[in-house]
Amino acid sequence: MRGPFHPGELRAQQLAGKGSSGGAIRDHMPDQHREFFAMLPFVLLATVGEDGWPQAAVLSGAPGFVSSPDATTLRVAAPLGAPAGTRVGLLGLDFGTRRRNRANGSITQADGQGFTITVDESFGNCPKYIRLRDVTPAEEEGGALSATAFEGLSEQARRMVASADTFFVATTGGQYGADISHRGGEPGFVRIAGDTLTVPDYAGNRYFNTLGNMLVDARTALLLIDYASGDVLHLQGRAVVEWDGAAAGLPGAERLWHFRVERGTLRPAAVPLRWRLRPDD
Repeated sequence: MRGPFHPGELRAQQLAGKGSSGGAIRDHMPDQHREFFAMLPFVLLATVGEDGWPQAAVLSGAPGFVSSPDATTLRVAAPLGAPAGTRVGLLGLDFGTRRRNRANGSITQADGQGFTITVDESFGNCPKYIRLRDVTPAEEEGGALSATAFEGLSEQARRMVASADTFFVATTGGQYGADISHRGGEPGFVRIAGDTLTVPDYAGNRYFNTLGNMLVDARTALLLIDYASGDVLHLQGRAVVEWDGAAAGLPGAERLWHFRVERGTLRPAAVPLRWRLRPDD
């Protein structure tokens, strides 16, 4: 390995014709990141199941449900169901300011109340492709609604993807751990053909964490949130990146990747938060 990047990430940088030294990737969280996570009402998390598939989750709680007792530790007061030793990727995002920070590491303790992450990578992301939204707690609803599982891409899932301006993608670099990142664009920026989604890849931090993981393991998980209802859509499938010339006709895209959906789950009102798009964004 060179610096903080594994072989898949280095290969992705080579194929893209650009890369980064990774100098902004730290082995600890700066104080501003620790304070940022502690103010959030939700975080996104990637894990890898016993079957080897990446999984994406959204966890929520009152601000402070994520805390940082020291620069290499995060405590999340929300159940996850993953045991100690699980490699995780964590993304914090504030739609009100477009700030987002990442922390990757391992679960070192877990119980019914939550879990502890020992952080070995910490870095920020730029505010691009994030639409401004204001968040409020959801009103109390009467009882949990049942999740619906499906094969391929259901009609409801298709409609949710077609209108989305944001989703989150969880990938695995095998022994190098799990990662979760944000993707955004104008509503409809993801194209749908049958059970395959085509996603434009725009300029970013040049780390290529997501695409580098896809070169190691094509298995990928997507998570979409309906910001008005709190519904959460989980999709799992395999991704293939097209590196050269395939992004023609997709304004601003440098390349694209195809995600063939194998299965999914829709969880109604799964997040007790609601987001309202700011009128001026």
